[in-house]
Amino acid sequence: MVPPSSNTIDFDLARQQRNASLTAPTRESDPEVLRALRQRLTAVLQASLDLERVLQLFQQEVSALVDLPGLSYRHAREGIDISLGQETGHQVHYHLSQGDIPLGDLSVCRSERFHEGELMALELLLGSLMFPLRNALLYREALNNALRDALTGVGNRSALDRALVRELELARRTQQPLSLLMLDLDHFKRINDRFGHGVGDDVLRQTAQTIASCLRSMDMVFRFGGEEFCVLLSATSHEAAHTVAERLRAAVETQTSREGAIPLSVTLSIGLATLRDVESARCLLQRADSALYQAKASGRNRLCSLA
Repeated sequence: MVPPSSNTIDFDLARQQRNASLTAPTRESDPEVLRALRQRLTAVLQASLDLERVLQLFQQEVSALVDLPGLSYRHAREGIDISLGQETGHQVHYHLSQGDIPLGDLSVCRSERFHEGELMALELLLGSLMFPLRNALLYREALNNALRDALTGVGNRSALDRALVRELELARRTQQPLSLLMLDLDHFKRINDRFGHGVGDDVLRQTAQTIASCLRSMDMVFRFGGEEFCVLLSATSHEAAHTVAERLRAAVETQTSREGAIPLSVTLSIGLATLRDVESARCLLQRADSALYQAKASGRNRLCSLA
């Protein structure tokens, strides 16, 4: 296999170089064809703000002129990795940016090598992708911010409600277990009353970080409200979730938050519930909350569970 080539987009320079090397006109180099397709791309790509859909539309429209059976897009900073089609054969890579704003990396591939006319046309058409791509990234960021707790950075209540429905449906479809933890910081009001809300905020932020650091990448943590957190454990049995909960309780108990010379000891009460055969997301959440109430009533800094 021929090693993939790599291009950083400089449309003007690339076109000049390729124009000089072309010996015969092709459909890909026809100015009227390119102008019409670019106008269509501009209109079509405005139809969606969903990032994957924008890329699908780009691949679909450009394939009418340049065969693109495989396309992938990655944005390392945003944790985005989208693949459309097969990532095999000859590849061409583009590092996309708009001014000083990085827009990620786009790769196209197919079994046959791209000829110069096709690359020139592709780079011209990529210009029509820049604004829709940036708009889709901004929209994605806005959605993520709307589902993120501003203080701790974990998911908020709206994100939890969405994730519960999605994960419950997935568990039913795949016949995999699903467990939910409800966590409450013990006597948190005393921390705010004694040291102030600034210290309380520090404790919440650090606790959220401690919880997240103890979980798998597939697990999800949310701030339920106040000093309460929820953890969704996908494909996790009741017994395995019990082990995770005890690990979280121990990790938070040993963490330290400081405001000046004031050390704070923080503990967790945890309620655990595992999805039953016939149960709604609301019922699962209520059972985890009931288990949490039992943990608090039994002396706090402990786990109670409802299978």
